[in-house]
Amino acid sequence: MSRKIPRDAFTFYFSLGPERSYQAVADEYDVTKQAVCKLAQREKWQERIEKLEAKARERTDQKIAETLEEMDLRHLKEIKLVRARAIEALSSASLTSPMDAVKALNLTWRQERLIRGEPTERNAVSVEEAVKREYQRWMTAPEDDENVEGEGEIETDDEDGDDE
Repeated sequence: MSRKIPRDAFTFYFSLGPERSYQAVADEYDVTKQAVCKLAQREKWQERIEKLEAKARERTDQKIAETLEEMDLRHLKEIKLVRARAIEALSSASLTSPMDAVKALNLTWRQERLIRGEPTERNAVSVEEAVKREYQRWMTAPEDDENVEGEGEIETDDEDGDDE
C-alpha cells in the first residue's frame, strides 16, 4: 500500500506554527484536506502538538529560572567582593575617609536583602505609606471632596444674573 502523504507531514504541520492548518498540509503534499484530517486523527496530531508545546514551555520556564538564579548568584558574588573591599577600606583608612567604606557596606547590605527577597527599610516604609494614603483616600467622604474643590464656597442661583 503506497502512502501519498509522507511521514514528515506532521513535522511540516508543526513547523507552520500559529498559522498551521490541515489545508496547508494538503496543499503542500497535493492531497485532499480530508486525507490529511484522517491521518491527523489516526496519528493524534493535536495531542502531539499540545505535548510538544507543553515541553517547550517547561524548557523555556526552566531556562528563565536558571538565568534568574545565575544573575542572583553573580550579584551576590559581586556584593561580597564590594563588601570585602569596604571592610578592607574601613580597617586601613584614616579616620577622615571611612565614610565611603560605610556607604559601600550599607549599599551591599541593602542589595543582598533585596536579592534574597527581604524588604529593605526604604521599601517597607514606602509600602506602609502607600497603604496609609490609600486608606485615607477611601475613607474620605464625598462631601469632603466637594468642599475641598470649592473651598467652602456655596453657589446660588440668581435669576437676574446679579452677583449681590
